[in-house]
Amino acid sequence: KLDVGRYPTTAEGLDALSNKPASANGWNGPYVKGAVPNDPWGKPYAFTSPAANGGVDISSLGADGVAGGTGENADIHNQP
Repeated sequence: KLDVGRYPTTAEGLDALSNKPASANGWNGPYVKGAVPNDPWGKPYAFTSPAANGGVDISSLGADGVAGGTGENADIHNQP
């Protein structure tokens, strides 16, 4: 956000951390080496921007890969 003036869009996704989006003037990356890692269960993280609070939401559907669940199957979000 500091370089471009905005967070990546949902369509640009977390890939914008390693590959410059066409509309990202000021991009000074890559911001991660190689590809963005998968979640602990080997699945890609979901990315939503803007999120409900105006920031970004990075989430995982847990071990089962299905929305909801408890324990290791619970969804994980970077914000409430």
